[in-house]
Amino acid sequence: MKFTIKTDLITKIPADIITLAVTNKNQILCGKQLDALTLKHLNNILKLGDLSSKTGSTLLIHGANKYSRVILLRIGVQVDLTPKEFFKGIVNASKELSNLDFTKIIFPINQFVNKLLTEQTTTEYLVRALADQGYIINSLKTQNKSKPANFQVYLHTNQPTSKEIKQGLKNGHAISKGVDLTKDLGNLPPNICTPTYLASEARKLARAYKMKVTVLEQKQIEKLKMGSFLSVAKGSREAPKFIVLEHKRGPKNKKPVVLVGKGITFDAGGISIKPSQDMDEMKYDMGGAATVLGVMKTVGELNLPLNIIMVVPTCENLPDGKAVKPGDIVRSMSGQTIEVLNTDAEGRLILCDALTYSERFNPEVVIDVATLTGACVIALGHHVSAVFSNYNPLADELKTAGEKALDPVWQMPMWDEYQPQLNSNFADMANIGGRAGGSITAACFLSRFAKKYNWAHIDIAGTAWKSGKEKGSTGRPVSLLSQFLIKRTKN
Repeated sequence: MKFTIKTDLITKIPADIITLAVTNKNQILCGKQLDALTLKHLNNILKLGDLSSKTGSTLLIHGANKYSRVILLRIGVQVDLTPKEFFKGIVNASKELSNLDFTKIIFPINQFVNKLLTEQTTTEYLVRALADQGYIINSLKTQNKSKPANFQVYLHTNQPTSKEIKQGLKNGHAISKGVDLTKDLGNLPPNICTPTYLASEARKLARAYKMKVTVLEQKQIEKLKMGSFLSVAKGSREAPKFIVLEHKRGPKNKKPVVLVGKGITFDAGGISIKPSQDMDEMKYDMGGAATVLGVMKTVGELNLPLNIIMVVPTCENLPDGKAVKPGDIVRSMSGQTIEVLNTDAEGRLILCDALTYSERFNPEVVIDVATLTGACVIALGHHVSAVFSNYNPLADELKTAGEKALDPVWQMPMWDEYQPQLNSNFADMANIGGRAGGSITAACFLSRFAKKYNWAHIDIAGTAWKSGKEKGSTGRPVSLLSQFLIKRTKN
């Protein structure tokens, strides 16, 4: 789909469809800008009561004089319309469009703007919602393949030169492209999306946006003494990779933001093998890596004036005669030893070495993203990601960004009282702390490797993908991290 900003009178814009906001009192906010015949027809429809009173509801109308179709969108009390309600309404409008044959649609922006929704945020949410609903899964089907939406979207504004709408369109486009890349990577089968494939995607981003890429191979990883990371890779025939992608557009003396993504491209659990049911979904265990690659695409699209470094340790976790065993003790890059009590708690074993490696960048903050624990799903479900941090201002910054991006996180405790659950009789620590507080003890484990900088850990096990009929990657939390970085350009 293509987006164009229009400032002409609505009646002068040629389009098949227009989306109109309707208040709780059945007032069509753009009514004065419509011709009398169209407005009369729509008011008669509203009197029938077919449009639900629930905010975000939609009703598709046929044959409204000038337009072949009109989508009526309930917004309740206009001044109280929230970003979340607006986004949901646009998603519902997009669903109405999915089965229609048309070429041009008008979205008047100003009918939604209020104290909670600026022109910029309204435009950004609109673009993101349409892109999200228009996403086509990159399947390997040979028949009945879906085709991407190919229509023109006119963003109508009453302001002749609206910088806010232009910026909202730019941000929305960039974030959507990052989300789409994350979805694409997550949805690919694990025999295609291997560590080598992720490395090739990082190289593509480097070429496209003039970033610096480094891909460390097995021998180079061994020289760095990343024994914890390499222990996970031992059971696989696929070579592990350690990927670093650098975007340096900020002041030379400005410390970078480091984004670390867990890149387990398939997780069978290793010797502590998982149940076979739903194991196919373990291709999504590289959701953290897919996220930070998607964020780097957004960063490149916006050419953010920041120093941002992406770090991705990536490998498979499979059972094999050479695979790490429960009871093995491995030595991390930091020198700390780890007793592996469960080989299916492997994400933390690759992330801990990536966190130690990140010290060399003298970072301002480090944020790791990982589909780390099933315990996080039990604690928070599938609506919100968990955030843990050793620096509350960073956690607060992420929570605020999540609220703005409609991609929320909830801060979890990481108190010292939980640390003894990781005690081991034979090593500096165990890699699991028992069932109680499983997502918390996983974060406590990582915190032992992040003491030299301000750090946050985002557990996306419950939000990175959907199961069932709508199975697929969600693209989260690209929007959250993109908003976090965009806000930092203004500080």
